[in-house]
Amino acid sequence: MQTTLKKAGELSAAKADLVVVFVGSGDGDLDAPAAAADAALGGLLSAARADGEISGKPGSLTVLHTGGRMGAPRVAVAGVGEGSVDDWRAAGRAAGSRARELKAGTVALAAGDADADRVTAAVVGVEAGAYRFLRYRTGEAGKRPPVKALHVVGGGASAAQVKRASNLATAVSAARVLADTPSNDMTPTALAARAEALAAGIPGLEVQILGPRELTRLKAGALLGVAKGSAEPPRMIVLRYTPAKRRRGSAGEVLGLVGKAVTFDTGGISIKPSGGMEEMKLDMAGGAAVVEAMGLIAQSGIPLGVVGVVPSTENMPSGTATKPGDVVTAMNGRTIEVINTDAEGRLILADALCYATSKAKATRLIDFATLTGAIVVALGEVYAGLFGSDAEWTEAVRAAGEAAGDLCWPMPLHDGYRGLIESKVADLSNSSNKRQAGAVYAAQFLREFTDGRPWCHVDIAGTGMINGAGTGFGVGLMLNAAEALAAR
Repeated sequence: MQTTLKKAGELSAAKADLVVVFVGSGDGDLDAPAAAADAALGGLLSAARADGEISGKPGSLTVLHTGGRMGAPRVAVAGVGEGSVDDWRAAGRAAGSRARELKAGTVALAAGDADADRVTAAVVGVEAGAYRFLRYRTGEAGKRPPVKALHVVGGGASAAQVKRASNLATAVSAARVLADTPSNDMTPTALAARAEALAAGIPGLEVQILGPRELTRLKAGALLGVAKGSAEPPRMIVLRYTPAKRRRGSAGEVLGLVGKAVTFDTGGISIKPSGGMEEMKLDMAGGAAVVEAMGLIAQSGIPLGVVGVVPSTENMPSGTATKPGDVVTAMNGRTIEVINTDAEGRLILADALCYATSKAKATRLIDFATLTGAIVVALGEVYAGLFGSDAEWTEAVRAAGEAAGDLCWPMPLHDGYRGLIESKVADLSNSSNKRQAGAVYAAQFLREFTDGRPWCHVDIAGTGMINGAGTGFGVGLMLNAAEALAAR
């Protein structure tokens, strides 16, 4: 969806299939764009508001026909509640969804006096609301989504800020497409090809794809152990962004972004129940977010070195698969007893974190993974679980997510949980037979492979995949975190 900024002018002359104006939940005066639309429509908007047909509640939407009295055939009145950034994001999402239903090819957002953060939220919301995964639909249902152009009319955002919002929205949708693509087409090799295509088109972004031979040479036994059961070869995707210029304060920093990309997870020998297993194509949502965030960061020209490491494999049961009780050795030499082959994400992340610190020289880390069902029980689909080894870095990551709408709730790490990852036969175990603190001890396990760097683990099992579809959770967080670190 192409997004452009247009100067505020006579709203009634706006050429679009749908004009979106925004109203709050209070009884105050309408802002200038809504008042202009109301005047053009002969008071229809204010009358509908007085009758309670327009509530202003966040996410609410009322569509009015203009009857030829404006340049657009319809006006959508979107509620922004008290006017928070989250409210504007919800309003944009509602507008995008309705625009798609109405087959509105061009949408104009009458931003009024909204600042850049609210304009960005609305733009990202429109893209999210209009998104549908249609690659495998035939006939009418498979036609291209109708929202092709979005015009931001007025508002407090500059052209550069609107472009940033548009690029962010596009990257989030691209991450959703990767996650939503069935695993027979979205293999580790296919995900690596997407990373190569991104790097080929963006200056300063380089890619290295590590296959079985390179992984064996690196002694990445944890990732290779998970991959043993699949006919699909594993890949470790390494994306490096080197900016043309760096700011003095962040010159020594390299931000490491790590994303789990299990392109299909049966659970391996510890096989999952069959009900809902089709959704396990989404177990790569963290890796998809990192791939697209790396493209976005490089495209944005952020003056900070960033490396993205994405371990990718299938987790399948077969005669060659790793078995419960087997011991694998991670890249840093730590031995791991595999208690549960369905706790595979932490195994592949272990080698990826080792690579990010020892080979890519990341100075601080964030990993994203659809890791545990326990975090879904704890936090549901609203907040991701946020674990961190450094209080300042953890707060910075939390704030970056808050600003992007990628909400993260801080969770505990404590040496008292370490007993849950101890093994009688190896340095560590990947799971515990005790049914307690599942998300916590998974994070505790990952910490063992971070080489003492400031590190955050974001468990997106509840937020990265909702109702059988990817969400693109984490892309905005990573962009904000990189920008904030570069500005230090």
